[in-house]
Amino acid sequence: MRKRTDAVLAIGSIALVTIVPTVLVLLPSGKDDPGDGGPLADPAAAQLNGPLQVPPTPTTVAQPPPTQPQGNSPLPPIDAGTPPPGGGTQPNPGPQLQKPSAYTAASTGATITGVKWVNKSKSQFDFTVKSPSLGKSVNVRVIVPKGYKRTAQRTWPTLYMFHGGNDKWVSWTRSTDIAAVASKWDTLVAMPEGGVNGSYVNWYNGGRGGNPAWETFHTIEVRELLERNFRAGGERAAMGISSGAQGAMTYAARQPGLFRYVGSFSGVISILSPGVPALLMYTNTRAGTNATDIWGDPVVNRSNWAAHDPTSLLSRLKGTQVHVSAGNGKPGPFDPEGKAPWDIRYLSEGQVERTTKDFVARAQRLGVPVSANLYGEGSHSWGYWKREMHAQFPVAMKALGARRS
Repeated sequence: MRKRTDAVLAIGSIALVTIVPTVLVLLPSGKDDPGDGGPLADPAAAQLNGPLQVPPTPTTVAQPPPTQPQGNSPLPPIDAGTPPPGGGTQPNPGPQLQKPSAYTAASTGATITGVKWVNKSKSQFDFTVKSPSLGKSVNVRVIVPKGYKRTAQRTWPTLYMFHGGNDKWVSWTRSTDIAAVASKWDTLVAMPEGGVNGSYVNWYNGGRGGNPAWETFHTIEVRELLERNFRAGGERAAMGISSGAQGAMTYAARQPGLFRYVGSFSGVISILSPGVPALLMYTNTRAGTNATDIWGDPVVNRSNWAAHDPTSLLSRLKGTQVHVSAGNGKPGPFDPEGKAPWDIRYLSEGQVERTTKDFVARAQRLGVPVSANLYGEGSHSWGYWKREMHAQFPVAMKALGARRS
């Protein structure tokens, strides 16, 4: 009976796609608004009622800075804000690309191959990761607080910010004032690459697994590289927009205790709601992906979808502070006049709101505390996400125990 019911739902979903052809994740560019993908799948997906097959989250222990290998000259440490004797600004080019051996690798073998400051005040740097989980090298941007030193004995609480589909790691610093907001707090902010259509999941690939393994990259490789090399602490929070919101919520649910706080801004956080699997399959296909490679077939491999569905995994979020938000897909205060009602930003946000309401309703049934801001008028765009970031940043900092700087 289950297979027949699932088949009926799939047929109904395809009909919905015909009516609403390009909703959810097909936003046009990285410069304006990111699109959306979906979460990650393991090669051997766990049954919904069984244990999830997720990478372990080892207890974080503050580690001393790595020592220089014998025979190498010392590498200039990342050091923001320490003036030289006599005043002035201390020249500090940051770690050099030709000295990757100065950094400790992740447990997967992922290595740092380069680090560079990206602004004159030396409050932001990018580091490049050669990732076995992705089979390629990608970047991570980090905002550091006042007085930060890579050689410090202390660690800093860390906020992970995930971008949307059809975008990249510079998303948050390009499209918001997050650097100015973060400068008021004693925290690190890490913004890793999530792929143009990475979907924040270890791809199913017909049950074979393999690359890309975005969940492993984010929750193991990026986390360990930050904690082993850049003084990131074990107090973690996460926020995301669009597919990054879905990813943040999925990671938090699949790995309880990984984050103290998780915020979803316009995320598809109920991927098994009626019609949503077909919409995700359609949009991923439009983005040039073999749609079943991500989670598998939504009927045949339903258990794998459920194992990556934040709404199905809600009971695992009881120990995490959770916030969700979405608009209703109608013109709001941050939308320019004259947009057609069928603009993709309106159509997609209406569907996002539907999945967010399903998430909140199930949370209420299970008794899982969730803060929700279903703010009504608004599209799938940066103005609303920036507003949510401003409102939720102090909430995340309180959850982390971060001090104002």
